[in-house]
Amino acid sequence: MAYVLKVKVRYRGDNTGRVLRLPALLTENGVLLSHLRYLVKMTRNGQSWRERSTFAILLLIRYINANEGVFSETTELLENFDSVLRSGTISPVTLTDPTGLYWDSRSAEDADNLIYLITHYTDWLADQPEYKTSRANPFRLATNAEQRLNWCAYYQKHDKVFLNHLQKNEDARARNRVVRVVGREGSPPIALEEVKKFPEASILKLLDEGFIRARCKAYSDPNQRIDWKGRALTLLMHYGGIRKSEAFHLYLTDIDIDIVRNEAIVRIYHPSEGASPDGSYKSRKEYLAKRFHRVPRTEYLKSERLHAGWKAPVLCSREKFFKVNFFPPAKATEFLYVFQQYLLHQRVEPENNDHPYAFTNTKGQPETIKNFQRLHKAAVNSIGLAHEKYLGTTEHGHRHAYGYRLASHGFTQHEIQKMMRHRSPDSCLVYTQSSSEELRALMEEKLSRNGDG
Repeated sequence: MAYVLKVKVRYRGDNTGRVLRLPALLTENGVLLSHLRYLVKMTRNGQSWRERSTFAILLLIRYINANEGVFSETTELLENFDSVLRSGTISPVTLTDPTGLYWDSRSAEDADNLIYLITHYTDWLADQPEYKTSRANPFRLATNAEQRLNWCAYYQKHDKVFLNHLQKNEDARARNRVVRVVGREGSPPIALEEVKKFPEASILKLLDEGFIRARCKAYSDPNQRIDWKGRALTLLMHYGGIRKSEAFHLYLTDIDIDIVRNEAIVRIYHPSEGASPDGSYKSRKEYLAKRFHRVPRTEYLKSERLHAGWKAPVLCSREKFFKVNFFPPAKATEFLYVFQQYLLHQRVEPENNDHPYAFTNTKGQPETIKNFQRLHKAAVNSIGLAHEKYLGTTEHGHRHAYGYRLASHGFTQHEIQKMMRHRSPDSCLVYTQSSSEELRALMEEKLSRNGDG
């Protein structure tokens, strides 16, 4: 019986001790090795990308398995697969699905992304020298998932069924007219989406009343009652503008003190390539491996609790770090106080000093994003707010609030880009646009001035 499952594997490409933790696809004929090797070649793309690529191929194989013998051409298969991604497989009349897939419809952006990932993989597969010995009969679908996908790659390379036919002309204009047969459908045009920022009127209440330790609410000692760790992380996001994942790469040594200004100096290093706090190691990856027998948190699978992402922010030093710019600057002093309280009263030291991370859980292990999300949600709910993305009350709403605060205080586009570590200066335009409430207030003001109100 044909099937496909997502599994976790340890991949060794040679006889060295190097091991990669990767998602993989297990079929009735074993692990889909070609996709596994593809992921190894694309390790620079990050864990989130690998997971998404694996998911795209998993969906394609499930669709092929559910439609055995239906399609005789790869293009027709991919076109129908693309169609059901967008429309779903469930009959709106009978609410049944003879294939047993029971897929709901996906957004245009999501479907486009899945088709792109499949195309990227089959492009790579078509360039591999071994395809000639493993491709399937080109006139019918084979039962082996590996051969089916090789068939897609074979046709893409030789018959160009993924591409519109065109004459062999190296002229750039002719090449620019090439499009994929199964391509991006696109989505309705959207202006810059309005920023969903954490409400500034509620941030002090969240910090002062929200982050209270659940089992210590009745304690009179503030160092027992207050959740200093939750406060510190929230200050970093709301007034330092960092992404939540970036905070979980911080080492204790990354937070220093400006004695003159009595402020915290926070540097966030690239999790693997950043400079080691111990100069005898070339990088943080080497430092973690040789000193603690650990890997950078980006190398854990996304489903593993220690995973923390990295969005490739612009760094400001050859040591590969960026400095957190608190705004208002006085918040650097507040963060220093809160972090010191956390270190003095609540941080659990790791047993045998087995990791360098700044924030720990109750057992002394590195704190996890999932646990902080739980604490943040509880804090938001405790002050009477719903924890929803569209309200800006999730963790990422703090970064949005930071960007909007910079814009409202007159910082230029390029200054905001630098302070938020964006690669493109256009990424921060979303923070400079007027909100719906501001536009309404402006309209009412203009009506009032003209005597039409």
